[in-house]
Order: sequence, then C-alpha cells, then structure tokens
Amino acid sequence: MNEKYVARSKTIASRIVGGETAIMSAVDSTLFVLNEVATEIWLAADGETPLSDIVKRRICEEFEVSADEAYSDAEEFVDALAHHGILQTAAYPIPETGESASVTP
Repeated sequence: MNEKYVARSKTIASRIVGGETAIMSAVDSTLFVLNEVATEIWLAADGETPLSDIVKRRICEEFEVSADEAYSDAEEFVDALAHHGILQTAAYPIPETGESASVTP
C-alpha cells in the first residue's frame, strides 16, 4: 500500500461542537458536518502522519473496527474532502504553510 498523507486546507474555518466538526469552505461557502470518526481524522490531519497511522491509532482503537474496513472508509472520506479543497493529500509529508481559521469552544 502506498502511503497517503493528509493535511487540513488553510482556506477553511472549523468549529468542534459535541464531538462533531463543522467546516466551511472559504472557496465556495459549502458547509460540511463531520461525525465523530471523521472528526478524529480531521484532527489528526497534520500533513506529517500517514493516513494508515491515523486509522490504526485513532480509528481502530477508539471505534473497534477492522483496519481494512476503516482504512477503506477513511480513504474514501479523505478523497471526498480533498475533492472539495477541504483536505490536501500527497504521497509524501505535506509541509505546513500557515494556519487555518479554526475556532474551538
């Protein structure tokens, strides 16, 4: 399996409420609401940690799901958000280039 690295886009605003995350794209003002599993991926998307490690350490252990199923679902989710410019993906670590507008309670 080729590694996939994931980083949050710098052109978004997000807020965590009750274990879910609301994200608004600055590009087209589209609003996304992430469930608890997707929020774990979102929080771990630092550009330096491979998606496989995120799934193993944050999804499989926390939500008691098989690694194959979790990775497949996580990759589909990541690719969908990347398509909308919410996440960036690469086959190598993604250097940090600035801060996103994130609001936490």
